[in-house]
Amino acid sequence: MFRILSMVLALLAVLLGTSSKKTSTAAVAERPNFLIIIADDQRYDTLGSFMPRTQARVFNEGVQFTKAYVTTPLCCPSRASILTGMYAHRSGVRLNSDSLRKTTFADRLHEAGYFTGLVGKYLNSWDGSARPEFDFWAAFAGGGSRYFNPRLNVNGSWSEHQGYMTYLLRDYALRFLNDAARKNQPFALIFAPNAPHAGFDPAAGVSPPGVAPDPAPGDENLYKDLPLHRPPNYNERDLSDKPKWLQSLPPLTPAQQKLLDTVRLSQLQALQSLDQAIGSIVGLLERLGKLNNTVIIYISDNGFFWGEHRLREKERAYEPSIHVPFALRYPKLVPRGRVENRLVGNIDIAPTIYELAGLPIPVDVDGNSLVALLERRGAWRDELLVEAWPSRAPYEAVHTGRYVYIETKGDRSELYDLEKDPHQLENRFSDRGYAKVVAEMQERLKRLRSKEAEKGEERQEEAVPIY
Repeated sequence: MFRILSMVLALLAVLLGTSSKKTSTAAVAERPNFLIIIADDQRYDTLGSFMPRTQARVFNEGVQFTKAYVTTPLCCPSRASILTGMYAHRSGVRLNSDSLRKTTFADRLHEAGYFTGLVGKYLNSWDGSARPEFDFWAAFAGGGSRYFNPRLNVNGSWSEHQGYMTYLLRDYALRFLNDAARKNQPFALIFAPNAPHAGFDPAAGVSPPGVAPDPAPGDENLYKDLPLHRPPNYNERDLSDKPKWLQSLPPLTPAQQKLLDTVRLSQLQALQSLDQAIGSIVGLLERLGKLNNTVIIYISDNGFFWGEHRLREKERAYEPSIHVPFALRYPKLVPRGRVENRLVGNIDIAPTIYELAGLPIPVDVDGNSLVALLERRGAWRDELLVEAWPSRAPYEAVHTGRYVYIETKGDRSELYDLEKDPHQLENRFSDRGYAKVVAEMQERLKRLRSKEAEKGEERQEEAVPIY
């Protein structure tokens, strides 16, 4: 009896711990399908002419978000935030080595009767084996893979596949969609290729910093005449207003600059095959008559530095690292293409999926459903928490779309006015003219911390053990 009573109480806790908000007018009797595309290390400024099919069919036909940010600019934490709608400190995934133990939208969609699939990359901390919340699984192990002849786990079976990774993953995505078309249930597919992430050498055990991806055969000659990437903050000369951890970095050497130029060119070339793959996937959805009832979401897990501020990777709170391409296509919610300039984040994807699928939004979700924003219902956020735990100088930041304020542990704080200084060359933290802005941003960050702490306490009080 005690066990039965405990289970009943646990069920009640789950039911009471979900949002009672009414389902959006966009969520109709016929539940929508979902296609969530997650690029790997793609910068916000690399769509346009480099991915014309994706630009035309997803971004131009849906809503493209100009101020889209990831809340932790590192692969595994960002993907965990996409899957859960939680900030990294809440999901428990702060580093690439951390495991995700929270319920995801894939879990809940599967329980709600969706035919679910994952093709590509799950989490860096996962060994690549098939997971029970996915009916279809075609993935590689960990956070990366070689581009040619990769080793993949397909529905529980490992084997080496002959060919180029992005096209192999495309073919598995097409196979999933054809399988889904024969079923009398809605589907949800996460298509997460490794492009344009650096290539991975299994013998090395890690992906060395600055290693370039391999473009598809025939794409290695693209963009040879592209001008070099030399924005005003490239290999920044004067770092006297920056934190000590950044000041300690020496200027990029000629060899490092040449390598970064190679990485940039290879990343742009690798996007060509990804663009072709997405064009094929969207084309099949159209032929199957599923396109207009499929919510297509496109995002990158983080950006990437090409030498800005002397940096060569990601994980920092500067724009090339946290600002990402992000779009949502769903004609029933966005009948015509439009541009949205308000502040959105990767944590908004899970609650959006819940609302459109007609599922309650769990109380432990930090993000907001984009449905309210797109239907112009009520107020929208004007701040977003950004946090990361690099081995050197972990930080917390608050971003408003115009201002970004960064507090680095044991180091100098920073304030940047992106409207006047988009390249973040001038730290305004000690500028008297910005004193009021600094005080406001400090209060915002303090309030976000308090709000998060209160949420954590509430969840701890509501927890009911299951024996």
